[in-house]
Amino acid sequence: MASDQITVHYNSARFNKSAAKLHQCPADVGAEVAFAGRSNAGKSSAINTLTNNNKLARTSKTPGRTQLINFFDLNVENIRIVDLPGYGYAKVPVAMKQHWQQHLDEYLQKRQCLQGVVLVMDIRHPMKEFDQMMVDWCLTAQMPLHVLLTKADKLKKGPAQSTKLQVQKQLRAVLGDLVTVQTFSALKKQGVDQLRQQLDSWLIPEEDFSDAELPADAE
Repeated sequence: MASDQITVHYNSARFNKSAAKLHQCPADVGAEVAFAGRSNAGKSSAINTLTNNNKLARTSKTPGRTQLINFFDLNVENIRIVDLPGYGYAKVPVAMKQHWQQHLDEYLQKRQCLQGVVLVMDIRHPMKEFDQMMVDWCLTAQMPLHVLLTKADKLKKGPAQSTKLQVQKQLRAVLGDLVTVQTFSALKKQGVDQLRQQLDSWLIPEEDFSDAELPADAE
């Protein structure tokens, strides 16, 4: 089986480029998964934990500092993870928010190789305005969505599970089988394997790679 032949090593992630506009993105070929989330949801920490590289995605205490779409190549040719700009802080000027949202919408609407979206939410503050915007877009585009409830270590196991089930019920009523939900802790390294399995299911579907040739550095 092709999925047995191709193995994505997330710790191989390396920076490719940043794009301010759609035409600056890498060639629209292969497969990529995009990470989205409000500026304080722990998106950069989640990406760094996934890739076992604390310096890969930049973390910042300045709201909305990352204004570009950042692309990271993996060990399999034309397979990428993408870090989308963070949103959600009241301190960011309205005009700047609108510019970012237009930029993000263009990427989400037109990027053909996008296979799924990982929406990062702080488990203590799920389903804010930006999160709902992303859910609505995924519904319209029929795009698979994986919700990552970060900072799960901040809650006890019972409340964390309760929040997960509540968010899952709410989103499945809208998205059905398009959505999956999990808890995650960058601090405790919890949920990493589950996240990698979800990304694998998007990035290396058998029908797309059954005839693919492995690059020399892939296992």
